[in-house]
Amino acid sequence: MKPTLQVRLSQHLALTPQLQQSIRLLQLSTLELHQEVEQMLEQNPFLEPEEDATPFDYSAAEKTTPSQREEQDAPGSAVGEGGDEPSGMDSADFGTTERDDWENGTERDDFDGIRELPSGNAAGNGDEDGPDAQDRNTPTPTLQDHLRTQLSGMRLSPTDAAAVQVLIESLDDDGYLDGTLEEIVERLADALGLTDDEAREDLLGQLRCGLKWLQSMEPAGVGAANLGDCLALQLRDTPACPARECALTICRQHLELLARRDLKKLASATGADEATVKAAQALIVACEPKPGRPFARAENLIVVPDVIVMKSGRGWKVMLNPDVMPKLRVSDVYAQAVRGQRGGASGNAGLSARLQEARWFIRNIQQRFDTILRVSQAIVERQKNFFTHGEIAMKPLVLREIADELGLHESTISRVTTAKYMNTPFGTFELKYFFGSSLNTDAGGNASSTAVRALIKQFVAAENTAKPLSDSQIADMLEEQGIQVARRTVAKYREALKIAPANLRKAM
Repeated sequence: MKPTLQVRLSQHLALTPQLQQSIRLLQLSTLELHQEVEQMLEQNPFLEPEEDATPFDYSAAEKTTPSQREEQDAPGSAVGEGGDEPSGMDSADFGTTERDDWENGTERDDFDGIRELPSGNAAGNGDEDGPDAQDRNTPTPTLQDHLRTQLSGMRLSPTDAAAVQVLIESLDDDGYLDGTLEEIVERLADALGLTDDEAREDLLGQLRCGLKWLQSMEPAGVGAANLGDCLALQLRDTPACPARECALTICRQHLELLARRDLKKLASATGADEATVKAAQALIVACEPKPGRPFARAENLIVVPDVIVMKSGRGWKVMLNPDVMPKLRVSDVYAQAVRGQRGGASGNAGLSARLQEARWFIRNIQQRFDTILRVSQAIVERQKNFFTHGEIAMKPLVLREIADELGLHESTISRVTTAKYMNTPFGTFELKYFFGSSLNTDAGGNASSTAVRALIKQFVAAENTAKPLSDSQIADMLEEQGIQVARRTVAKYREALKIAPANLRKAM
């Protein structure tokens, strides 16, 4: 083959490192962003935290040109400011025989807002030194810490104390053993290098003895192998009576029947009358299926909103939460040193690159919050009725509508609305919560799937527990409201809301 030269003209899209960083920062959650900032502070000496930074003027940012923004990147420019305290989220109740909702069929749904814990700053109290601030700064003891404290006050032999300590370290967050005793022995033997079967049997015997000590500690039910065992451990402290004996039998053998609320089969299986079965059910419901839940770390449940929506006259004001905005600036000392040595040694090129990297990082963070604010304002404008009347007034909305309005790509809107949260008068919601598909109505309009789910929750909350509504009945009730929804769609929404079927919602 004869070699030849060819000239080709083609076009391709190249993403600069700055643009790649901007896209990556946009899709990060608040926690991931702060981790990224900490990493950049360690890597780039030109970047430093600004303790007394003035908040970035986002309204002006929308009007500035790229050249004007270049001037704003001068050393000392800052992003962010301290603000309100983070809000909290309540944990859901237990249910199902796997520690979930076997007690009732209407657990907290994923689409519901995250209800916030009271915050001193949110109420207008800026005193950071008061008792509330002191309580927030006090670390919550873990379940393991609580059990170790009890262990230190028990007069046990070194062998028993060591066995209890091993079991304490083998508990999961709910207070259950992370595996059977045999599995724990296997892990421990592998770590200690024990190969003798007799030594393993001795170790298993020590753990069995230690387990009895562990299960005598508070909270009651800790160290259980499963839900039935956990409930039975708590019931042993109940005064002896026929209802307690029936409850123990149900916990050990018939939890599935209790979850199905089959009163007749429970009475037949336990040999007790219906009154005793109902009393046993009351004892079981009073137990805590997750003994470790009170010791769950509050910071694991906290969701800090990125955007705050407040009433302003007849409308709504959208503002960024200053608490989530990193406070950064370019170091004056290092920046002036680089400017003073320009034109000198070639090594200054690397320092100039790091300086430019710091400026680009601050600019991309500013752009991130600018985009979040613009998208949030567009969402609030489209969903005004929600902020007045709640989720039942939600309108259908898709990503494409916001993208077309703001002149952005649909994928950009998807990144902005993922893991970003908005604080509203009805709670804190992920931005994606405000988007929902549309369903036809008899009037020829459209209803949001979010509003339909809200109606389903209302119907279930108001139903007669003796005769709970079936999916078909709920579909008929929605039809009366002018909303055309098939039974299968009702079932899908009900499952998404974590509402049990009618037979499991029936009162015993």
